[in-house]
Formats: sequence, structure tokens, C-alpha cells
Amino acid sequence: MTIEEMEKIRKEKGLTYQQISEESGVALGTVQKIFGKTTTSPRYDTVQKLTDLFVRESNAYHADGSATDGRVKIRRIKTDRQGTYTIDDYYDWPDDERVELIDGVIYDMAAPTQSHQVVQYEIYTQVSAQIRKRGGGCVPLGAPSDVELGDDRRTMVQPDFMIVCDRSKLDGQRCVGAPDFVIEILSPSSRKKDAFIKHNKYMTSGVREYWTVDLRDKLVTVYCCDEGRVFQYSVEEKVPIGIYDGAIAVDFGEIMEYVRDIFGEEFEE
Repeated sequence: MTIEEMEKIRKEKGLTYQQISEESGVALGTVQKIFGKTTTSPRYDTVQKLTDLFVRESNAYHADGSATDGRVKIRRIKTDRQGTYTIDDYYDWPDDERVELIDGVIYDMAAPTQSHQVVQYEIYTQVSAQIRKRGGGCVPLGAPSDVELGDDRRTMVQPDFMIVCDRSKLDGQRCVGAPDFVIEILSPSSRKKDAFIKHNKYMTSGVREYWTVDLRDKLVTVYCCDEGRVFQYSVEEKVPIGIYDGAIAVDFGEIMEYVRDIFGEEFEE
């Protein structure tokens, strides 16, 4: 969740900085600096505490475990088996239904919009060209490509883009273990899942760096897990990849110019 989204909820709920501090456990001075925008790159653990609070405040999660952002509800397969599915069930799932498995729960994956697909392809094209030019063992992969997270056989996800530097994790069918780098492009049907559920799973599974690309709010949020830092950029900027110490970057300005050229200024996210 972005600071802007938190601020919107704060105003809607009439929350004071003191209340936010008491409920989240974040120091009052830090809360004031973050929402006063004098701190532009708060620590990851601080953002996580605030995110947990504002998810609760926004009633993002319903009694059945699904979520909504006020416009689109995440489709979640309704069955008594939710929470007990395994990777074996995932591979037995009908081929015409694209799903993800997270902690034993099956989530339906709606087809991405065309602008989403273009952004995803352009990210892959830019980054893969730079990786190949540099050499080394890291492998860029785009969706659909399975990633098995954890050691309980209860999670299989498909990031929009990832980089795997330990090739022994690639068995020809999936990545077994955490990629080094992951990007998810937020869509109306996947916003809460990617920004919260998958985010938390990536963070606890050993992903070194995780980005969310928000075409609606025109933001790229970078979670540097190794450093415990969070950074935000406009989708018109060139964003450096931390695991390469900035030697490789994604030029989102170039990508967005191409997207607008195809779909016009008011493209569908």
C-alpha cells in the first residue's frame, strides 16, 4: 500500500497521527514525518506496520478472506477445501483456468489487460538485454512461469517478471525457491493480492527485491528486502535495480511513452 493510499484512508477515517502511532506501534515523530512527506524512503518494517494498520482500517479483507479495493473484488475459488490445497492440486487444475496457490488457497487469475501485457513485455525486453550484455548466471523470466515458494508444497505463484541468479533453482518446469528479484504489475483484479498477500509471501520467502508497478496511480514501489528500505518512483522515471547496484535499470518513461502511443493517453490499466 502506498503512502498516498494510506493518507486517503486516514482522511476518510478521521485518524489522527497519535492514533496511527498507538495502533501501529510506529513512533509518533516518524508518523508525522511520513505523512508530512519529509521522509521519502521510510524503512520497510515501518511501512509494513503502517500497511497492516491501514488494511484493517479500510476493511480490505472480508469475512470469507477475499478482498476489495472499492471497485473490483479478488475472485477466490469458493470451496470447503480452501487452505488445504497443495502443489499436486495446482497441477491437476483444469488447463483453461489460470490460478495461483498461496498457503493452500487457490486464487483465480483473470487475463491481464493489453496495456498490462505490453508493460510486462517491455520490462522483460529491457532487463533481459542488459543482463545478457553484462553476462553472468542470472536468468530473467516472464509470466506465465511457476515459482514454488516455501517448503510445505502449498504455494505456487506466477510473477509478472523475475530474475533468478541461482540456476539450480530452475528445473525446466518451475523455479523452486525464491527468485532474487520480482515485479508485479497491479491490475484491478489483482491489486490487493499482489500488494498484500503475495507481497508478504515474497518478503518471508527470501526474495531480495520486490517491485509493484501501479499503472492506475502511476507509481513504482521498490522494496529492498536486504536493506529493509522502501522507495517510490513515478512511472515516468528510470528505476535502478538494487540487486545490480543500479547498473541495470528499467526506463519506465520509455515504456509509458510506448504504451500511450499504442492505446492513447487514457489507456485501460
